[in-house]
Order: sequence, then C-alpha cells, then structure tokens
Amino acid sequence: MPRIAVIGGTGYAGSHIVAEGVRRGHTVVSVARTVPSERVEGVTYIEGTLLDVPSLAAELQGVDVVVSAVPARGDMEGAVRSNVAELVAALPDTVRIGVIGGAGGSLIAPGGERLVDQPSFTEEYKPEALEAIGILEDLQTDDRGHDWFYVHPAGGFGAWNPGERTGSYRDGGEVLVTDEDGESFISGADLAVAVLDEIENPRHSRERFTVGY
Repeated sequence: MPRIAVIGGTGYAGSHIVAEGVRRGHTVVSVARTVPSERVEGVTYIEGTLLDVPSLAAELQGVDVVVSAVPARGDMEGAVRSNVAELVAALPDTVRIGVIGGAGGSLIAPGGERLVDQPSFTEEYKPEALEAIGILEDLQTDDRGHDWFYVHPAGGFGAWNPGERTGSYRDGGEVLVTDEDGESFISGADLAVAVLDEIENPRHSRERFTVGY
C-alpha cells in the first residue's frame, strides 16, 4: 500500500483524508504547523509547513503520495501556489502529487466557462479560487515527470456544511457536479473517499476531476 502524507492534515479536508487513509489500512503521515491534541490512532503527526519547503521535503522522505490540502486563505493567501511548486520540484519523480483545489476552477458545462468567472461567484472567495487554479496550471505545465491528480470539490464543500460519510460520490470530469435541483455538495468524509479511491486505483493520471453527489 502507498505511504501517504497529507499536508494540512489537521484542516477540514486534510483531516478527513487522514482518517480515511487509516480506515483503509494505509500508513499515513499528517503534516501541519501544530500537532493536534486529539489524534487519530495509527497516524504519524509531524510539524511542518509549506512555508519551509526544504525542511518539509526532508520530512517526507520515503512517502509515495503527497496530498496538499492547504487552502490559500488567511495568512497562506498568496503563498500556497509558489510553495506547492517548490515542493513538487523538491520531491523525487516517483512521488505522486495530489492537490485539493476549490470548486472555482470547475467548468459549469462541458467545454464551458469556469465557475469562478460567473457573476454569482462571491468576490471575497476569488483570490483563493484563482490561486488554486494557478496550482493546477503549474501542474499541467510541469515536465519533471511527476504523476499527479487534482480534485475540485463540489460548490457546497466546507466545514460549515460537513454532511456525513455515505461512501459514494459522482465524478464529473471537469464539470461541477450538481444534483437534479442544481445543488452542488459533498461531505468532507466522502471527498476523502474519492481521494483514497484515486490513490488506490488511479483513474486520473496528470488530470483534474470534480466530485459531488
């Protein structure tokens, strides 16, 4: 089984990915700026940050898959894209890279416009969305040989709307996943199911994909 490291492993998306990885029997390393007081049994917790890539890369030796679940918000706004690129360059070519992006880069229809470019997209979220899209663009143009995948969660994904684990989801390719009422949602736990499914049975080599119900 691949050894998985999750950067931002104590955040909303990251903590669910860590828990799902352990649930499936993987060796999981959670990387965050502080070690949580409540820990998941079986997880190795490491203090580290994208803001110090040389130290972070050294701590990730022996890992097979590295998933970045660090949002470009708060004090990380403007710092995630450049540091993810630096980390990718520092990791061996054999390491697979996963990135949890945002819904903003999803298309609203096949071959259509991006969600972030719609008038309904909230202005205050645009900087985070555009930086996440920049990470995808960097991966798409990277020629170092890393395999990677990039996940666009549904529009209603977030800690304010946690939901439950159902073990199921839909893969929309590049298009935002919505239900019959036009709503777009996925729980944190089921996003993690999608991520672990991709790690265990890769279907999106050097591709992005959307997930939702």
